[in-house]
Amino acid sequence: MNLDQDTQRSEPFIGMHKTELDTPALLIDLDKFEANIQTMAAYFSTVNAMLRPHMKTHKTPIIAHKQIASGAIGVTCAKLGEAEAAIHAGIRDVLIANQIVGKQKIARLINLARHSEIMVAVDSAQNVQAISEAASAKGAHVRMLVEVNIGMDRCGVEPGKPALELANVIHQSANVSFEGLMGYEGHTVSRPDRVERNAAARAAMQLLLDTKDHLEKHDVAVPIMSGGGTGTFNITGSIPEMTEVQAGSYVFMDSTYRNVEGVGEHFNCSLSVLATVVSCPSPDRIIVDTGLKVLAKEFGIPQPVGVTGVEMTGLSEEHGKMQVSDENVSFNPGDKLEILPSHCCTTVNLHDRYYGIRNGIVESVWEIAARGKAQ
Repeated sequence: MNLDQDTQRSEPFIGMHKTELDTPALLIDLDKFEANIQTMAAYFSTVNAMLRPHMKTHKTPIIAHKQIASGAIGVTCAKLGEAEAAIHAGIRDVLIANQIVGKQKIARLINLARHSEIMVAVDSAQNVQAISEAASAKGAHVRMLVEVNIGMDRCGVEPGKPALELANVIHQSANVSFEGLMGYEGHTVSRPDRVERNAAARAAMQLLLDTKDHLEKHDVAVPIMSGGGTGTFNITGSIPEMTEVQAGSYVFMDSTYRNVEGVGEHFNCSLSVLATVVSCPSPDRIIVDTGLKVLAKEFGIPQPVGVTGVEMTGLSEEHGKMQVSDENVSFNPGDKLEILPSHCCTTVNLHDRYYGIRNGIVESVWEIAARGKAQ
Protein backbone atom coordinates (compact mmCIF):
# COMPACT_ATOMS: atom_id res chain seq x y z
CA MET A 1 0.00 0.00 0.00
CA ASN A 2 1.36 3.44 -0.90
CA LEU A 3 1.33 6.45 1.41
CA ASP A 4 -1.62 8.14 -0.28
CA GLN A 5 -3.77 5.01 0.03
CA ASP A 6 -2.74 4.61 3.67
CA THR A 7 -3.67 8.23 4.43
CA GLN A 8 -7.03 7.93 2.67
CA ARG A 9 -7.85 4.79 4.63
CA SER A 10 -6.88 6.36 7.97
CA GLU A 11 -8.36 9.85 7.76
CA PRO A 12 -12.10 8.99 8.00
CA PHE A 13 -11.55 7.37 11.41
CA ILE A 14 -9.41 10.04 13.08
CA GLY A 15 -11.41 11.87 15.74
CA MET A 16 -14.13 9.24 16.01
CA HIS A 17 -15.11 7.85 19.37
CA LYS A 18 -14.04 4.23 19.49
CA THR A 19 -17.63 3.05 19.80
CA GLU A 20 -18.36 4.55 16.37
CA LEU A 21 -15.94 2.15 14.69
CA ASP A 22 -17.31 -0.71 12.67
CA THR A 23 -16.50 -4.08 14.16
CA PRO A 24 -14.60 -6.25 14.70
CA ALA A 25 -11.86 -3.69 15.30
CA LEU A 26 -8.44 -4.14 16.92
CA LEU A 27 -7.83 -1.35 19.44
CA ILE A 28 -4.67 -0.11 21.17
CA ASP A 29 -5.04 2.01 24.29
CA LEU A 30 -2.16 4.34 23.46
CA ASP A 31 -1.56 5.56 27.02
CA LYS A 32 -1.19 2.01 28.32
CA PHE A 33 0.84 0.93 25.30
CA GLU A 34 3.30 3.81 25.69
CA ALA A 35 3.59 3.14 29.42
CA ASN A 36 4.50 -0.48 28.65
CA ILE A 37 7.29 0.60 26.32
CA GLN A 38 8.68 2.99 28.92
CA THR A 39 8.44 0.44 31.73
CA MET A 40 10.45 -2.13 29.77
CA ALA A 41 12.97 0.50 28.65
CA ALA A 42 13.44 1.59 32.27
CA TYR A 43 14.20 -1.97 33.34
CA PHE A 44 16.81 -2.50 30.65
CA SER A 45 18.56 0.71 31.63
CA THR A 46 19.49 -1.06 34.89
CA VAL A 47 21.01 -4.32 33.55
CA ASN A 48 23.77 -5.42 31.21
CA ALA A 49 21.43 -6.91 28.61
CA MET A 50 19.82 -4.80 25.91
CA LEU A 51 16.27 -5.14 24.62
CA ARG A 52 15.74 -6.58 21.13
CA PRO A 53 11.92 -6.73 21.06
CA HIS A 54 10.18 -9.41 19.06
CA MET A 55 8.27 -8.01 16.12
CA LYS A 56 6.17 -11.17 15.79
CA THR A 57 3.88 -9.69 18.44
CA HIS A 58 2.92 -6.43 16.74
CA LYS A 59 4.19 -6.91 13.16
CA THR A 60 4.21 -3.14 12.65
CA PRO A 61 7.22 -0.92 11.84
CA ILE A 62 5.97 2.21 13.61
CA ILE A 63 5.75 0.27 16.87
CA ALA A 64 9.26 -1.10 16.33
CA HIS A 65 10.54 2.43 15.75
CA LYS A 66 8.93 3.53 19.01
CA GLN A 67 10.69 0.70 20.84
CA ILE A 68 14.04 1.61 19.27
CA ALA A 69 13.54 5.27 20.12
CA SER A 70 13.12 4.17 23.75
CA GLY A 71 16.43 2.29 23.78
CA ALA A 72 15.97 -1.04 22.00
CA ILE A 73 18.99 -2.06 19.90
CA GLY A 74 16.94 -3.40 17.00
CA VAL A 75 14.22 -5.99 16.52
CA THR A 76 13.73 -9.72 16.50
CA CYS A 77 11.63 -11.30 13.76
CA ALA A 78 10.22 -14.78 13.39
CA LYS A 79 9.98 -14.87 9.61
CA LEU A 80 11.66 -13.37 6.56
CA GLY A 81 8.47 -11.52 5.67
CA GLU A 82 8.55 -9.71 9.01
CA ALA A 83 12.22 -8.85 8.49
CA GLU A 84 11.46 -7.48 5.03
CA ALA A 85 8.72 -5.25 6.46
CA ALA A 86 11.09 -3.98 9.16
CA ILE A 87 14.05 -3.35 6.85
CA HIS A 88 11.91 -1.70 4.19
CA ALA A 89 10.76 0.67 6.95
CA GLY A 90 14.34 1.69 7.74
CA ILE A 91 15.23 -0.66 10.60
CA ARG A 92 18.76 -1.98 10.07
CA ASP A 93 19.60 -4.20 13.04
CA VAL A 94 17.34 -7.22 12.61
CA LEU A 95 17.63 -10.73 14.05
CA ILE A 96 15.59 -13.50 12.45
CA ALA A 97 15.37 -15.90 15.38
CA ASN A 98 14.68 -18.77 13.06
CA GLN A 99 16.36 -20.99 10.48
CA ILE A 100 16.20 -19.69 6.91
CA VAL A 101 16.34 -22.77 4.72
CA GLY A 102 15.88 -23.36 1.00
CA LYS A 103 17.17 -21.64 -2.13
CA GLN A 104 14.34 -19.13 -2.49
CA LYS A 105 14.35 -17.98 1.13
CA ILE A 106 18.14 -17.78 1.25
CA ALA A 107 18.08 -15.58 -1.85
CA ARG A 108 15.68 -13.21 -0.07
CA LEU A 109 17.91 -13.25 3.02
CA ILE A 110 20.96 -12.29 0.97
CA ASN A 111 19.07 -9.45 -0.70
CA LEU A 112 18.12 -8.12 2.76
CA ALA A 113 21.76 -8.38 3.84
CA ARG A 114 22.67 -5.86 1.14
CA HIS A 115 20.52 -3.26 2.91
CA SER A 116 20.84 -4.08 6.60
CA GLU A 117 22.89 -5.67 9.35
CA ILE A 118 20.78 -8.78 9.39
CA MET A 119 21.50 -11.68 11.72
CA VAL A 120 20.02 -15.17 11.52
CA ALA A 121 19.82 -18.26 13.71
CA VAL A 122 21.44 -21.45 12.45
CA ASP A 123 21.62 -25.00 13.73
CA SER A 124 23.19 -27.01 10.89
CA ALA A 125 26.42 -26.95 8.93
CA GLN A 126 24.50 -27.56 5.70
CA ASN A 127 22.45 -24.39 6.22
CA VAL A 128 25.58 -22.37 7.07
CA GLN A 129 27.23 -23.53 3.87
CA ALA A 130 24.20 -22.74 1.72
CA ILE A 131 23.98 -19.20 3.12
CA SER A 132 27.74 -18.73 2.79
CA GLU A 133 27.70 -19.72 -0.89
CA ALA A 134 24.77 -17.45 -1.69
CA ALA A 135 26.29 -14.52 0.20
CA SER A 136 29.66 -15.00 -1.52
CA ALA A 137 28.00 -15.01 -4.94
CA LYS A 138 26.48 -11.59 -4.26
CA GLY A 139 29.24 -10.06 -2.19
CA ALA A 140 26.95 -9.84 0.81
CA HIS A 141 27.57 -10.65 4.48
CA VAL A 142 25.29 -12.44 6.94
CA ARG A 143 25.74 -12.49 10.71
CA MET A 144 24.88 -15.72 12.51
CA LEU A 145 23.88 -16.91 15.95
CA VAL A 146 24.15 -20.59 16.77
CA GLU A 147 20.82 -21.62 18.26
CA VAL A 148 21.14 -23.98 21.23
CA ASN A 149 18.34 -26.23 22.42
CA ILE A 150 17.91 -25.34 26.09
CA GLY A 151 14.73 -27.27 26.75
CA MET A 152 12.14 -26.18 24.17
CA ASP A 153 13.04 -29.24 22.07
CA ARG A 154 12.27 -27.29 18.95
CA CYS A 155 15.20 -26.01 16.87
CA GLY A 156 18.81 -25.73 17.98
CA VAL A 157 21.93 -27.83 18.38
CA GLU A 158 22.54 -29.53 21.68
CA PRO A 159 24.56 -27.60 24.28
CA GLY A 160 28.34 -27.84 24.48
CA LYS A 161 30.38 -29.59 21.80
CA PRO A 162 27.78 -29.47 18.96
CA ALA A 163 27.52 -25.70 19.35
CA LEU A 164 31.31 -25.36 19.26
CA GLU A 165 31.52 -27.47 16.12
CA LEU A 166 28.93 -25.33 14.34
CA ALA A 167 30.61 -22.09 15.46
CA ASN A 168 33.84 -23.36 13.92
CA VAL A 169 32.03 -24.16 10.66
CA ILE A 170 30.83 -20.56 10.54
CA HIS A 171 34.33 -19.24 11.23
CA GLN A 172 35.63 -21.32 8.33
CA SER A 173 32.94 -20.16 5.89
CA ALA A 174 33.12 -17.11 3.62
CA ASN A 175 30.89 -14.05 3.89
CA VAL A 176 29.28 -15.12 7.17
CA SER A 177 30.36 -14.39 10.74
CA PHE A 178 29.77 -16.08 14.07
CA GLU A 179 28.28 -13.49 16.41
CA GLY A 180 27.24 -15.59 19.39
CA LEU A 181 24.63 -17.92 20.83
CA MET A 182 20.85 -17.91 21.08
CA GLY A 183 18.59 -19.99 23.31
CA TYR A 184 14.89 -19.61 24.02
CA GLU A 185 13.44 -20.74 27.33
CA GLY A 186 9.93 -20.56 25.88
CA HIS A 187 8.77 -23.60 27.83
CA THR A 188 9.07 -21.52 31.02
CA VAL A 189 7.84 -18.02 30.10
CA SER A 190 4.13 -18.42 30.88
CA ARG A 191 4.36 -20.40 34.12
CA PRO A 192 2.23 -18.34 36.53
CA ASP A 193 4.20 -19.00 39.72
CA ARG A 194 7.19 -16.67 40.02
CA VAL A 195 9.39 -19.08 42.01
CA GLU A 196 8.73 -22.03 39.71
CA ARG A 197 9.27 -19.92 36.59
CA ASN A 198 12.50 -18.44 37.95
CA ALA A 199 13.93 -21.88 38.73
CA ALA A 200 12.94 -23.35 35.37
CA ALA A 201 14.20 -20.38 33.37
CA ARG A 202 17.53 -20.23 35.16
CA ALA A 203 18.04 -23.98 34.69
CA ALA A 204 17.41 -23.57 30.97
CA MET A 205 19.65 -20.52 30.62
CA GLN A 206 22.43 -22.30 32.50
CA LEU A 207 22.72 -24.64 29.51
CA LEU A 208 23.38 -21.60 27.33
CA LEU A 209 25.87 -20.16 29.83
CA ASP A 210 27.71 -23.50 30.03
CA THR A 211 27.88 -23.59 26.23
CA LYS A 212 29.37 -20.10 26.20
CA ASP A 213 32.04 -21.25 28.67
CA HIS A 214 32.76 -24.29 26.52
CA LEU A 215 33.30 -22.17 23.41
CA GLU A 216 35.49 -19.67 25.24
CA LYS A 217 37.65 -22.47 26.65
CA HIS A 218 38.29 -23.41 23.03
CA ASP A 219 39.24 -19.83 22.11
CA VAL A 220 35.93 -18.98 20.44
CA ALA A 221 34.68 -15.57 21.56
CA VAL A 222 30.92 -15.22 22.14
CA PRO A 223 30.03 -11.53 21.83
CA ILE A 224 26.23 -11.99 21.76
CA MET A 225 24.06 -14.02 24.13
CA SER A 226 20.43 -13.73 23.04
CA GLY A 227 17.25 -15.18 24.52
CA GLY A 228 14.36 -14.41 26.81
CA GLY A 229 10.76 -13.37 26.47
CA THR A 230 8.17 -11.25 28.23
CA GLY A 231 7.62 -13.88 30.90
CA THR A 232 11.33 -13.99 31.76
CA PHE A 233 12.41 -10.44 30.95
CA ASN A 234 13.54 -9.78 34.53
CA ILE A 235 14.98 -13.29 35.00
CA THR A 236 16.98 -13.79 31.83
CA GLY A 237 17.55 -10.04 31.69
CA SER A 238 19.24 -10.10 35.10
CA ILE A 239 21.87 -12.66 34.07
CA PRO A 240 25.10 -10.68 33.56
CA GLU A 241 26.29 -12.82 30.64
CA MET A 242 23.14 -12.17 28.59
CA THR A 243 23.47 -9.33 26.09
CA GLU A 244 20.00 -9.37 24.46
CA VAL A 245 16.43 -10.20 25.49
CA GLN A 246 13.79 -10.83 22.85
CA ALA A 247 10.63 -9.86 24.78
CA GLY A 248 7.67 -8.98 22.59
CA SER A 249 4.23 -9.40 24.17
CA TYR A 250 4.84 -6.75 26.85
CA VAL A 251 3.70 -3.96 24.51
CA PHE A 252 0.15 -5.35 24.50
CA MET A 253 -0.06 -8.10 27.13
CA ASP A 254 -3.05 -10.46 27.23
CA SER A 255 -5.05 -12.45 29.74
CA THR A 256 -2.38 -15.17 29.84
CA TYR A 257 0.54 -12.90 30.66
CA ARG A 258 -1.62 -10.81 32.98
CA ASN A 259 -1.75 -13.82 35.29
CA VAL A 260 2.01 -14.46 35.25
CA GLU A 261 3.31 -13.40 38.66
CA GLY A 262 6.12 -10.88 38.46
CA VAL A 263 5.09 -9.80 34.94
CA GLY A 264 1.39 -8.98 34.95
CA GLU A 265 1.78 -6.33 37.63
CA HIS A 266 4.39 -4.41 35.62
CA PHE A 267 2.51 -3.98 32.34
CA ASN A 268 -0.96 -2.93 31.22
CA CYS A 269 -3.27 -4.81 28.88
CA SER A 270 -3.37 -2.29 26.05
CA LEU A 271 -4.89 -4.42 23.28
CA SER A 272 -8.55 -5.28 22.83
CA VAL A 273 -10.99 -6.28 20.13
CA LEU A 274 -14.14 -4.17 19.82
CA ALA A 275 -17.23 -6.29 19.25
CA THR A 276 -20.89 -5.63 18.43
CA VAL A 277 -23.80 -7.51 19.95
CA VAL A 278 -25.64 -8.96 16.95
CA SER A 279 -28.25 -11.08 18.71
CA CYS A 280 -29.90 -11.41 22.13
CA PRO A 281 -31.70 -14.77 21.92
CA SER A 282 -32.47 -14.84 25.64
CA PRO A 283 -31.84 -12.69 28.73
CA ASP A 284 -28.90 -14.88 29.71
CA ARG A 285 -27.26 -15.24 26.28
CA ILE A 286 -25.89 -12.74 23.78
CA ILE A 287 -24.00 -13.23 20.53
CA VAL A 288 -21.22 -10.92 19.31
CA ASP A 289 -19.56 -10.59 15.90
CA THR A 290 -16.11 -11.74 17.02
CA GLY A 291 -15.33 -15.36 16.31
CA LEU A 292 -12.28 -17.45 15.54
CA LYS A 293 -11.39 -15.34 12.51
CA VAL A 294 -10.61 -12.32 14.72
CA LEU A 295 -9.81 -13.86 18.13
CA ALA A 296 -7.28 -16.60 18.84
CA LYS A 297 -8.19 -19.08 21.58
CA GLU A 298 -5.24 -21.50 21.87
CA PHE A 299 -4.47 -20.06 25.32
CA GLY A 300 -8.12 -20.02 26.39
CA ILE A 301 -11.36 -18.32 25.41
CA PRO A 302 -10.97 -14.50 25.44
CA GLN A 303 -13.17 -12.55 27.82
CA PRO A 304 -14.94 -9.17 27.78
CA VAL A 305 -13.45 -6.34 29.80
CA GLY A 306 -15.18 -3.47 31.57
CA VAL A 307 -18.42 -5.37 32.16
CA THR A 308 -19.48 -7.64 35.00
CA GLY A 309 -21.61 -10.73 34.96
CA VAL A 310 -20.74 -11.59 31.35
CA GLU A 311 -18.56 -14.51 30.24
CA MET A 312 -17.62 -15.62 26.74
CA THR A 313 -18.28 -19.35 26.60
CA GLY A 314 -17.56 -20.28 23.01
CA LEU A 315 -16.28 -19.16 19.62
CA SER A 316 -17.33 -20.30 16.17
CA GLU A 317 -15.98 -18.87 12.92
CA GLU A 318 -17.88 -15.58 12.98
CA HIS A 319 -19.65 -15.54 16.34
CA GLY A 320 -18.81 -15.31 20.00
CA LYS A 321 -21.30 -16.74 22.49
CA MET A 322 -21.59 -14.96 25.84
CA GLN A 323 -23.41 -15.99 29.01
CA VAL A 324 -25.02 -13.24 31.10
CA SER A 325 -25.20 -14.23 34.77
CA ASP A 326 -26.19 -10.87 36.27
CA GLU A 327 -29.91 -10.19 35.91
CA ASN A 328 -29.19 -6.47 36.23
CA VAL A 329 -27.08 -6.54 33.07
CA SER A 330 -28.86 -6.37 29.74
CA PHE A 331 -27.81 -5.86 26.13
CA ASN A 332 -29.48 -4.92 22.88
CA PRO A 333 -28.40 -5.63 19.32
CA GLY A 334 -25.95 -2.92 18.29
CA ASP A 335 -24.37 -2.52 21.74
CA LYS A 336 -20.58 -2.69 21.77
CA LEU A 337 -18.06 -4.12 24.19
CA GLU A 338 -14.33 -4.84 24.26
CA ILE A 339 -12.72 -8.25 24.51
CA LEU A 340 -9.29 -8.96 25.97
CA PRO A 341 -7.32 -11.49 23.88
CA SER A 342 -5.89 -14.54 25.61
CA HIS A 343 -2.94 -14.49 23.18
CA CYS A 344 -2.01 -11.13 21.70
CA CYS A 345 0.45 -12.39 19.05
CA THR A 346 -1.89 -14.73 17.18
CA THR A 347 -4.85 -12.37 17.56
CA VAL A 348 -2.91 -9.51 15.93
CA ASN A 349 -2.15 -11.71 12.94
CA LEU A 350 -5.89 -11.99 12.24
CA HIS A 351 -6.31 -8.23 11.66
CA ASP A 352 -5.27 -5.72 8.99
CA ARG A 353 -4.88 -2.60 11.14
CA TYR A 354 -4.86 -1.12 14.61
CA TYR A 355 -6.96 1.79 15.81
CA GLY A 356 -4.91 3.78 18.28
CA ILE A 357 -7.22 5.15 21.00
CA ARG A 358 -6.52 7.95 23.47
CA ASN A 359 -9.21 9.06 25.92
CA GLY A 360 -11.73 7.08 23.92
CA ILE A 361 -10.95 8.85 20.63
CA VAL A 362 -9.23 7.42 17.54
CA GLU A 363 -5.85 9.15 17.31
CA SER A 364 -4.14 6.96 14.71
CA VAL A 365 -4.66 4.04 12.35
CA TRP A 366 -1.68 1.76 11.76
CA GLU A 367 -1.62 -0.85 9.05
CA ILE A 368 -0.18 -4.19 10.26
CA ALA A 369 2.49 -4.40 7.56
CA ALA A 370 3.71 -7.90 8.40
CA ARG A 371 0.28 -9.41 9.00
CA GLY A 372 0.18 -12.90 7.49
CA LYS A 373 3.89 -12.84 6.53
CA ALA A 374 4.38 -16.54 7.18
CA GLN A 375 7.02 -17.01 4.47
